[in-house]
Amino acid sequence: MSTTLELLNAALQALEPEHLDIQDDSALHAGHVGARDGGGHYTLTIVSARFQGLGRVHRHRLIYEALGSLMQTKVHALAIKAFTPEEI
Repeated sequence: MSTTLELLNAALQALEPEHLDIQDDSALHAGHVGARDGGGHYTLTIVSARFQGLGRVHRHRLIYEALGSLMQTKVHALAIKAFTPEEI
């Protein structure tokens, strides 16, 4: 069985990331409603050429689309830092 981090990583490969870092912050939110319901808290840093020419909201939409149902089942909160290769 895959871990949530593995599932997130696999789903985000659709964005062809040059860099991808997913931190599980769930332990920092122990007792929080989302933590009790099984959804984790994560911080995502992703660098992809797919974000070229897109604003922050559109970048986040692409990420949410790539994650699909994981956002309703495995993720309660997601902090996103999304960059193009030129922005790093």
